[in-house]
Amino acid sequence: MLRPLNQNTRSNIPFSMAQSFDPNTFAVLVVEDEPLLLWDAVDLVEEAGFKAYAASNAEEAIRLLERHSDIRVLFTDVDMPGSMDGLKLARAVRDRWPPVSIFIASGHVKVAKEDLPENGLFFAKPYPPASIVRALRDISIKVSG
Repeated sequence: MLRPLNQNTRSNIPFSMAQSFDPNTFAVLVVEDEPLLLWDAVDLVEEAGFKAYAASNAEEAIRLLERHSDIRVLFTDVDMPGSMDGLKLARAVRDRWPPVSIFIASGHVKVAKEDLPENGLFFAKPYPPASIVRALRDISIKVSG
């Protein structure tokens, strides 16, 4: 499958950041209902050196979490169709898979710290790609101990 690449947003990610990662440590589940944004985020995660899974809604995301124990980060949009939006998905993941770190992004809603699941991070869209890579790197360091 071809994925759109946004070269303009990638140019400010230092290559050395991606080099320090062990891609076998964990995977990132990206949940976004807009296909172009989904594949752009998946590309960002993979270019940073991580394995990525993609889902277009909460139900798909939960099925992937049930099948792939290597998922250690949920990176979800807030506004999604279906039975759960990104915040409800994040809370469900926090309850069912406590070790999974949670990143929430939105271009429409500013999520307050008290509305985030414990230890969740919020990124306003359009987010700087380097901030996502930095957060993934920090989690990678914690996971690999």
